[in-house]
Amino acid sequence: MGLGNEPVDTVNLLECTAEVVTWTKATATPPGAREPNALTIVEFESDDESVRAIGQVTTAEITTGDRVEPVYVSELRDATAGIREPYSRTCGGYRFKPTWVVITKIYTVSGIYYTI
Repeated sequence: MGLGNEPVDTVNLLECTAEVVTWTKATATPPGAREPNALTIVEFESDDESVRAIGQVTTAEITTGDRVEPVYVSELRDATAGIREPYSRTCGGYRFKPTWVVITKIYTVSGIYYTI
């Protein structure tokens, strides 16, 4: 028998955004993992309750308080690296991607600012 209570509900977090609670950047990674490998703990808000998750980040340029969304990647690490059989190391999963709004150019015409 496992620890904790039995699950009572399932929440789909794929359509939600989360807030970065904390993060770290691993520079000494195991074979096949990205280097540096940015990891984060994020908090999703769902129906007045919060759910925390840990995972990789799509960029090392992350900070506490950033908004992120989960995105699927087919390979979380290089399955051919290391001493184990590649088939036993193949796995896809989710990373957290910042939801920044990137402004590429700002123009002003008659004192009104436009972004493109």
